[in-house]
Amino acid sequence: MSRAAEPTSISASIASIAAGGSGVGRLPDGRTLFVSRTAPGDEVDVRIVEEKPRWARGQLVNVRIAGPGRREAPCPHHERCGGCTLEHLDYETQCAAKARIVQDALQRIGGIEAPRPDLVPSPLEFRYRNRLSFTLLRQRSGDVVAGFHAHERPGRVVDVDERCLLPEPALADAWRGIRAAWGERAVHLPAGRKLRLTVRVNHAGAASLLIEGGRGRGRPDELLARVPALRAIWLRPSPADRPRAVAGRGLLEEDWDGDAVTLGGATFLQVNRSAARALEQHVLTLAGNVVGLTVVDAYCGVGLHARRLARRGANVIGIERDHEALTDARRHAAPGSDFRQGTVERLLPSVLPAHLVILNPPRAGVAAAVCDALLAAPPQRILYVSCDPATLARDIARLATRFSLRSLRCFDLFPQTSHTETVAELACAGS
Repeated sequence: MSRAAEPTSISASIASIAAGGSGVGRLPDGRTLFVSRTAPGDEVDVRIVEEKPRWARGQLVNVRIAGPGRREAPCPHHERCGGCTLEHLDYETQCAAKARIVQDALQRIGGIEAPRPDLVPSPLEFRYRNRLSFTLLRQRSGDVVAGFHAHERPGRVVDVDERCLLPEPALADAWRGIRAAWGERAVHLPAGRKLRLTVRVNHAGAASLLIEGGRGRGRPDELLARVPALRAIWLRPSPADRPRAVAGRGLLEEDWDGDAVTLGGATFLQVNRSAARALEQHVLTLAGNVVGLTVVDAYCGVGLHARRLARRGANVIGIERDHEALTDARRHAAPGSDFRQGTVERLLPSVLPAHLVILNPPRAGVAAAVCDALLAAPPQRILYVSCDPATLARDIARLATRFSLRSLRCFDLFPQTSHTETVAELACAGS
């Protein structure tokens, strides 16, 4: 249990950035100290707000000496908003911090001594996101706020308008239009105190809106008519429900680096299209000559890797449990690809052995049963695309009895945050 914090401040030196984006220092007694909104090289005064036997959390009081990578955050919402954890660092410092986070996770969690990986920066530092989710609260005062959770006060929501520096320009325009059109007390949206609103735009700037939570339908046709960029509105009352289209065309047609994708209410695509292009090309380069080879694309989503490798001559089996994504994968399937619906842990044993397995799991990583299947019938290589360094390190360690780490490269798909994507190439011993 946390002890009550002392009101006095202490001095600390910040050495690095932790996985969550906080700066890392040391207390005089040797415990690790985490302080958000600090930079490597900062000399700061902090107030301890949480203490544990091995670590403590501090609140920044004053920056006495600024580290070389610190800057004034350019976003007008940054002071109160918790959406961007690294915006106070210049972009070069952000990229260096993320590469170190991945290296540290491999060493600390996976026991893997690897050099610091290369990190491919995003072509765009700002205005890169094609999809954003906002929390909307109807307050007792009658006001409506919609935005991101507050910095160090996650129970509060900071109202965020189109001046946010994360969305693509077309998305910012759509968000401005939606905010202006939802009416007093957001009457055109479903009833309820709290809603989650996800806005996305395609390559042509057409937008869709997914509304999660709430009661009833609201007035989606009126909202659609008031926002020129909006083409579709979807509802998902609870996480267990499939999204259903309630106004507009329903589907958006996306051109994803030359591949057609049909976007439903919750279809997953990377949020940074320009940085994703580099990541996806790297996967194809690592795959190499696949003519005649059997490839498994696990957690395949809409099947981009599968269809591209099939066009290069591979026999590809894609595995995906999400019905919406799998429908689109089958709609645009290339000859030589076969898509199967179900969980990877259930279906993977039946499609092994294979020459190459691509893993692109959610943040939780792969289930232990997936590692067991890969160890029982090992492919020659695994390409593991990860959005979480900790689970990547854990899973590489699970596979270490048969596979070794051949290459590692990071891609910054999420500037201003501590998140990154990593592509790890694993080779089976003897292959």
